[in-house]
Amino acid sequence: MNRRYPIPTKMISNGEFRPLPQTPQQKLTEQTLLQLADKYAGKQGTTRRQFLRSASGMAAAFLAMNAVYGSIFTVSPAEAADPYAAEAIRKSLDHQFIFDVQLHFVRDEYAWEGLTGLRRYARKWNSELAGQDTNLKKLKFANFIKEVFLESQTRIGLLSGAPSDDPEKWFLTNDEIAEARSVINSIAGSRRLLSHAIFTPGQPGWLDEIDRAIDELHPDSWKGYTIGDPLGPSHYPWRLDDEKLVYPAYERMVKAGIKNVCVHKGLLPEDYKSSFADLWQYATVTDLGKAARDWPQLNFIIYHSALRPLQDFSAEYIRSFEENGYIPWVSDLAAIPSKFNVTNVYAELGTAFATSAVTFPRHCAVLLGTLIKGMGVDKILWGTDSVWYGSPQWQIEAFRRIEIPVDLQEKFDLQALGAADGFIKNAIFGLNAARLYNISLGTASKDLPGGRG
Repeated sequence: MNRRYPIPTKMISNGEFRPLPQTPQQKLTEQTLLQLADKYAGKQGTTRRQFLRSASGMAAAFLAMNAVYGSIFTVSPAEAADPYAAEAIRKSLDHQFIFDVQLHFVRDEYAWEGLTGLRRYARKWNSELAGQDTNLKKLKFANFIKEVFLESQTRIGLLSGAPSDDPEKWFLTNDEIAEARSVINSIAGSRRLLSHAIFTPGQPGWLDEIDRAIDELHPDSWKGYTIGDPLGPSHYPWRLDDEKLVYPAYERMVKAGIKNVCVHKGLLPEDYKSSFADLWQYATVTDLGKAARDWPQLNFIIYHSALRPLQDFSAEYIRSFEENGYIPWVSDLAAIPSKFNVTNVYAELGTAFATSAVTFPRHCAVLLGTLIKGMGVDKILWGTDSVWYGSPQWQIEAFRRIEIPVDLQEKFDLQALGAADGFIKNAIFGLNAARLYNISLGTASKDLPGGRG
């Protein structure tokens, strides 16, 4: 039976790694949430399903998580008990500027049905997807608009893509990304959607494509995958610090004044050392420090915060994490600014936040604190990897509420994240990206028709 939950009760996947099975803690969270739903739905004179789809249901989900994991999310029983109180809190944050720098959909002609597995998997936890038919239409333009701009408080987005060794499996061509930007911004009358251009070092004609994108498409930033093809072993891996292959591209980017270079890192399959035996090191950040130092004119924005395949959270891993706070590849990324004396390295939170927030929230909180401590709060960008698994609204709610437990703040010398609309969360939610992409917050306040923002 598919139930409709406000937040995931299993790890989610963006298709670039295999999610872990539901943990005992997640199962207990699910059971606790259903008990709270029955309790409060009865008092409010509504059904369990209606309750779980409400703002009170969202609050109950965070109460359930706190009951299982400890006090990590800011929430009160009053929000679950009183639908008016819960809705008032949500509406009080409607003003918040949220710029999602990692969004996806697929082109109309896209035909690989394997990608629909993301939505089928997501039905197990996303309340808005349960009971829906799963087909490629849900991953295309019209539904993208609905779920991102009309069903969440996202104000501005950056549309991305992903390359493949197989041209038929590209989510969107560079032309299609630029066309979507034009359509959305024409409707909105302002910059509501920005666009990447994908660059693919080593593939035939890739430098010519950069030149064409600069001349014809005018992308807002670039997106590269050092692993080559994120969906399978590739013939075209590359390193950020490859002077012969990649530096000529940086020269073109600097000359064109398009200086934000977004780079997919991490998120390999759990068995990456065998399935990507000759390729997995391209997904690490060992190539980042030199490239950032050699090219201070560019901003290197590391997507997914370089999160390695998530651990199985075995007793051994948890003991190690609780002792030293080290998060593979994320901690390595956070160390680069001081190690290489650079100020042009950034971290993006897409999938890294979503998966860890619902699997091991203490780990998620330290991930955030580690990035802030090592890189600076002004170097962290909000991204959700939507629309693969529905509206990003639950991620927005979770980030507003999460806090680093006091014992971990003290142990690892981490700064508290603060209020939902405090300095740190406002900076990460959108102010940092607005600065990088020259967004005027005055024009950004305009809505798409029917939007929440």
